Amino acid sequence: MWRDTRLLARAHRGGEPVLRLFGFRPPSITLGRSQSPEGELDLARCVEDAIPWAVRPTGGRAVFHDQEWTFSLTAALDDASWGGPPGRAYTRTCALIVASLERLSVPATFATGARSARARAGPGGHAALPCFGSTARHEVVLRGRKLVGIAQRRTARALIQQGSLLLGDGHARLPDYQALPSEERARARRTLAQSCATAAPWLGADPPFDRWARVLRELLPSATCLDAAAGAFLLTASGDASYTSSVA
Repeated sequence: MWRDTRLLARAHRGGEPVLRLFGFRPPSITLGRSQSPEGELDLARCVEDAIPWAVRPTGGRAVFHDQEWTFSLTAALDDASWGGPPGRAYTRTCALIVASLERLSVPATFATGARSARARAGPGGHAALPCFGSTARHEVVLRGRKLVGIAQRRTARALIQQGSLLLGDGHARLPDYQALPSEERARARRTLAQSCATAAPWLGADPPFDRWARVLRELLPSATCLDAAAGAFLLTASGDASYTSSVA
């Protein structure tokens, strides 16, 4: 998370947009920046099972990161391709993700309509529903279920979007580590099972990470490698790229 925080600061100072691809080893939990670790997590169990946790620079709710492809995108608000109003920035990012999945034969689409479940704390003030327990308008779905979750934060001059693309069922471990009574834990498990999709039937639960990177590079021919070790790519103007042609 510290890398993304630094990239957001870089964009705030006028730096060029950066797309970063990464993963979590070992599997880990992240919380939205307004969430309290003590209120959301069973910290004793996290320690017992050696599950690290961190707070994201973006908002949203808790995510268990395992069997997924993870990404962030930072840009100045006045960047012609990747900045702009919140909805436009979300749409551009989702268009890129959907186009990359199409090239991998995954039939993903944009979410439409309102959020499918309320983002609220559980009864008695317990931990909120997981991030993947609901679908917002600016997210990516697979056959009606949430496949990619994206959160956005904006400063006075820049934005950051962070997202997870589900490859397997690792995300479903989150309720095991939430500060929930047993009945709410069971409800959270059911919600995740009913709300989420994974790309495993098309890609497998643990496909090579560079498979996605290669497709993204094809879709972003003007991008340059900023930091290979960190999986970061410097983006340049791409408003006329083919993947944007289907964006309303």
